[in-house]
Amino acid sequence: MGVPAFFRWLSRKYPSIIVNCVEEKPKECNGVKIPVDASKPNPNDVEFDNLYLDMNGIIHPCTHPEDKPAPKNEDEMMVAIFEYIDRLFSIVRPRRLLYMAIDGVAPRAKMNQQRSRRFRASKEGMEAAIEKQRVREEILAKGGYLPPEEIKERFDSNCITPGTEFMDNLAKCLRYYIADRLNNDPGWKNLTVILSDASAPGEGEHKIMDYIRRQRAQPNHDPNTHHCLCGADADLIMLGLATHEPNFTIIREEFKPNKPKPCGLCNQFGHDVKDCEGLPREKKGKHDELADSLPCAEGEFIFLRLSILREYLERELTMASLPFTFDVERSIDDWVFMCFFVGNDFLPHLPSLEIREGAIDRLVNIYKNVVHKTGGYLTESGYVNLQRVQMIMLAVGEVEDSIFKKRKDDEDSFRRRQKEKRKRMKRDQPSFSPGGILTPHALGSRSSPGSQVASNPRQAAYEMRMQNNLSPSVSPNTSFTSDGSPSPRGGIKRKVEDSDSEPEPEDNVRLWEAGWKQRYYKNKFDVDAADEKFRRKVVQSYVEGLCWVLRYYYQGCASWKWYYPFHYAPFASDFEGIADMPSDFEKGTKPFKPLEQLMGVFPAASGNFLPPSWRKLMSDPDSSIIDFYPEDFAIDLNGKKYAWQGVALLPFVDERRLRAALEEVYPDLTPEETRRNSLGGDVLFVGKHHPLHDFILELYKTGSTESVDVPPELCHGIQGKFSLDEEAVLPDQVVCSPIPVLKDLTHNSVISINFKDPQFAEDYIFKAVMLPGARKPAPVLKPSDWEKSSNGRQWKPQLGFNRDRRPVHLDPAAFRALGHVMPRGSSGTGVYSNAAPPPPTFQGNMYRPLLRGQAQIPKLMSNVRPQDSWRGPPPLFQQQRFDRGVGAEPLLPWNRMLQTQNAAFQPNQYQMLAGPGGYPPRRDDRGGRQGYPREGRKYPLPPPSGRYSWN
Repeated sequence: MGVPAFFRWLSRKYPSIIVNCVEEKPKECNGVKIPVDASKPNPNDVEFDNLYLDMNGIIHPCTHPEDKPAPKNEDEMMVAIFEYIDRLFSIVRPRRLLYMAIDGVAPRAKMNQQRSRRFRASKEGMEAAIEKQRVREEILAKGGYLPPEEIKERFDSNCITPGTEFMDNLAKCLRYYIADRLNNDPGWKNLTVILSDASAPGEGEHKIMDYIRRQRAQPNHDPNTHHCLCGADADLIMLGLATHEPNFTIIREEFKPNKPKPCGLCNQFGHDVKDCEGLPREKKGKHDELADSLPCAEGEFIFLRLSILREYLERELTMASLPFTFDVERSIDDWVFMCFFVGNDFLPHLPSLEIREGAIDRLVNIYKNVVHKTGGYLTESGYVNLQRVQMIMLAVGEVEDSIFKKRKDDEDSFRRRQKEKRKRMKRDQPSFSPGGILTPHALGSRSSPGSQVASNPRQAAYEMRMQNNLSPSVSPNTSFTSDGSPSPRGGIKRKVEDSDSEPEPEDNVRLWEAGWKQRYYKNKFDVDAADEKFRRKVVQSYVEGLCWVLRYYYQGCASWKWYYPFHYAPFASDFEGIADMPSDFEKGTKPFKPLEQLMGVFPAASGNFLPPSWRKLMSDPDSSIIDFYPEDFAIDLNGKKYAWQGVALLPFVDERRLRAALEEVYPDLTPEETRRNSLGGDVLFVGKHHPLHDFILELYKTGSTESVDVPPELCHGIQGKFSLDEEAVLPDQVVCSPIPVLKDLTHNSVISINFKDPQFAEDYIFKAVMLPGARKPAPVLKPSDWEKSSNGRQWKPQLGFNRDRRPVHLDPAAFRALGHVMPRGSSGTGVYSNAAPPPPTFQGNMYRPLLRGQAQIPKLMSNVRPQDSWRGPPPLFQQQRFDRGVGAEPLLPWNRMLQTQNAAFQPNQYQMLAGPGGYPPRRDDRGGRQGYPREGRKYPLPPPSGRYSWN
């Protein structure tokens, strides 16, 4: 499903699920960067246990960002990824587990979408390069100015695919990053870190879900674990609901459409490449000191609280007088299943169901009307009852014709409104727009071209009047330059043909007219609608897809080989007689190997990431699989307006033909390529303070070759198998940095080991229920919250998880004080650093909320460490675990052990050679405590109670 469309619909219908993140920024004192101390209580008034990172949602924006200059090389990309993770970690502050999952080899059903995306990206990249060169030549031929063209290799984002050298290097860099943070960051002290890199098969988010499912099935699992999952995909919301965990939160970067992007030719904002005129860049600042600054702020993060979404759904799906017992958990599973019909990563959406047209609301209403007749729910633990689904689909089919007609009416109405709007705008334009020195300019832009000062303004105005009166051939809307000649840049009358609306793509199906089903099958499938056998084959494949997707979300991958073999979906009215269709899948299937997947999803233009002999199969005219790699392909708009919304008509890859062709080139692989082509697993890391550290170290000393069970009492109840890692990170061994700008870790105390999730029989069913002992969070929604989506006011999310949080305010005097100690124009430490000093108007939580009867005091002492400037509660590892529910939390075995070990831990024992957070300690030649002078102005500190309530 479309991520922006679904998220926009969800946030408007259920606005209270969105919570703005409170983020503490790193400080800078005397040129020394002070990182955020993540061991302190979370400023969002919530404590998370586990943080899961869907790494591909981090890798893409860090390697080819849209709102800032791209990194110059691979090393800068890795540093940007590290800083992004640091920022997320400082917001969430997990206390038990950090799970980092990179997309590995995907199921065949997903590979079709990956293939479409990569072919599109390659085609669009080549077309953009050609267009860019054409516009450059035109501008230079007209005498325009453009900065010299940078000679650098274009970054091909297709390399972010398992099996490439880039992904192999990323895994090495992340191992170094984890070891560095576990050694030096107090917030990581008792953390268990699991890295599932691209060699481990499966999509990142589904590897995370598989881990959660398998841990929930263990007797030592804590049912009140608070999970936080980072990712921007819409299906993460469905996956979070599918876990039936009561405390599940998603963190994502706030989606802001229409972000400004620089022109690819002149690097200026405000226009695209096709509209570039080659004008000189305007000076920014008095001495052009802001030339390299970007007109965009750092992206903000938001939380999506699935516990509140569950409250919304419970109210919406509750039905009276049911012939069976109402179960909110089963109802939520049915809601997740119905969302699949509007589109997902594995199936095209039904023609009659569009999110923007309220398709999900329509399905829910039909579901509530029909469920009385079905005799039960549509799904159970990931398995579909097709007889009941058929009743829902046929009910949708009855209104398909009216849906198509209403869609046409809405589109025509929208076009009429747009045409009237253009006419009004044209009518409101001034009949004459002066040019030259009299051209209107926005305030502050007098340095732009055309704003020159005439030597004789009176003479220039006289010449303009005379030229306008004496030249009948010149349009009255023509602008003039200061010398009286017509200006080509201003006031040109719009041509008649330009005033009409944009041409609409031709639609041969015309779903709003009679005979739409016959035309649809003829145009999309090239078969007659009367071919009942073919139509049933399409429906059966789609039904198989619905069963496969639901199984994938709730039980794991049912088959690595299955895929939907068509580009288009059937109609809802065709779902007749589906109750008897088989929904079983072939067992024992295995995923592709990484290089095999590259051959299945890459276009020939990205063949440089493959071995030479493999690459030849993609371009050699005599290759037996050359038809898998077309140089050009059609894109069917399918009723949409833009090419990116259309359907890429690519041939499907025949697995048997592909494997047969690769058998001939497998002997050509080098040992390094063979290693990258093998499937791997997960690696677990712990620091020296973790209870598991000594246990794992003993395994390496004994050299055990067999798998060993993980002791759950040492690891927050986590269970699985350990096996020795040949490339392990071991204590007292140097961890070499794969990035030249970062130092080797010479004093390492971190240890790593291979980790495998608990294994179950292939036919085992993970129950989609809330576990015994789980405590539902206290209800958050109030009666007024049910009306906020339709009251016409703009909804503003709350800040943090505490609804009673009081906002922090600064009076004018405090802002003036800030202006003295934080001068404008500070540039920070670079484009990829999130440690820049906050601007004067910073609205974050640099200041603690006002205590009753106490005035706010700004921090003026630049030589005081920011994390020590206020006395807050002691770090979390010196306290008992925060109780999020009602009543006391049971002291489980691993909690007792951690409590005992933490009691013996003192902060000064963790001040290592590298200083807190891995940064060098400041030199202090004045004596006394580091960072504090012996004498100076005394500022009273607030009482130690702080703003956090731990009762």
